[in-house]
Amino acid sequence: MKEAVKKPVESHWRSRLHEIIFEAETVGGKTFDVILIWTIIISVVVVILESVKSIRAEYGNFLLGMEWGLTIVFTIEYVLRLISVRKPWRYALSFFGVIDFLAIVPTYVSLFLPGLQYLLAIRILRLLRIFRIFKLTEYVSEAEIITSALKASAKKISVFLLAVLALVTIIGSIMYVIEGEEHGFSDIPTSIYWAIVTLTTVGYGDLSPQTAIGKAFASLVMIMGYAIIAVPTGIVTVELSRSVRAISTQVCPECHSQDHDADAIFCKYCASEL
Repeated sequence: MKEAVKKPVESHWRSRLHEIIFEAETVGGKTFDVILIWTIIISVVVVILESVKSIRAEYGNFLLGMEWGLTIVFTIEYVLRLISVRKPWRYALSFFGVIDFLAIVPTYVSLFLPGLQYLLAIRILRLLRIFRIFKLTEYVSEAEIITSALKASAKKISVFLLAVLALVTIIGSIMYVIEGEEHGFSDIPTSIYWAIVTLTTVGYGDLSPQTAIGKAFASLVMIMGYAIIAVPTGIVTVELSRSVRAISTQVCPECHSQDHDADAIFCKYCASEL
C-alpha cells in the first residue's frame, strides 16, 4: 500500500518539476525560464569581461567567483533536467542537452587546462529557448523550416562540396605549375589554399600571382567563384520553398522531442501524450 501511494506522489513531483523546467505555458515555467535567460546573459557577459586584460587585473577574483557560482547553478539545473525526464539519456544526447552539458564543463576542465573557461561563451546558444519561452511560434516555425531544408539539402550539398574539393585541387595544381616556387606558390597544398581563398572570393591577399598567365587564370577563378557560391544557395532555397508548417512549443516528457505540430495531442516520435 505504501509503495502504491509513494509512486503517484513521486510521479506527480517529477511531472511538476518537468512542467516548470521544460514547459513555458505555466506561470512557474515561464518565470523559471525568464530567470534562466537572464542568468545565461549575465554568465556570458562575465566570461567576456574576464577576457579583457585591464578588467581582469582589477576585478579578476570577483569575476572568477561569479563564474564558479553561475556554473554551480547551471550544474544543479542540468541535474534537475535529467531527473525530471523519464529517459535522462535521451535528453542528455539531444541538442539542448549537449549544449547544457557543454555550458558547464569548461569551468571544471579549466582547473586542469587554464584558459578553457572562455569557451563558456557557448552558453549563449541556450538563448535559443527564448523563442519557445515567449511563445514566438512563428520564429520557431521558421527555424524548423530552415532545419528541415538543410537536412533535405545535405546530400546535394555534400556532392557539391566534393566537386568543389576536386576543383580547388585542380586549380591549385595548375597555379603551382604556372607560378612556381619563385612567386610564393611553394607547393601544391599552398596553391590549393590560394585556390580556396580565391574561389570563395575571400581574397586575403597574402599570396597572389605575379605572371600575366597566372593573373589571367586567377581572374577566371574569381569569376567562377561567384557561380560556385550561387549553387548551395539555390539548393537550400528550393528546399525552403517545400517545407512550411506550424509547430508547437510542447516538449514530450517521454523522449523530449520538441518539433510537434501545433494541433498534436500525442508525440509523433514515441506516441506519448503531450
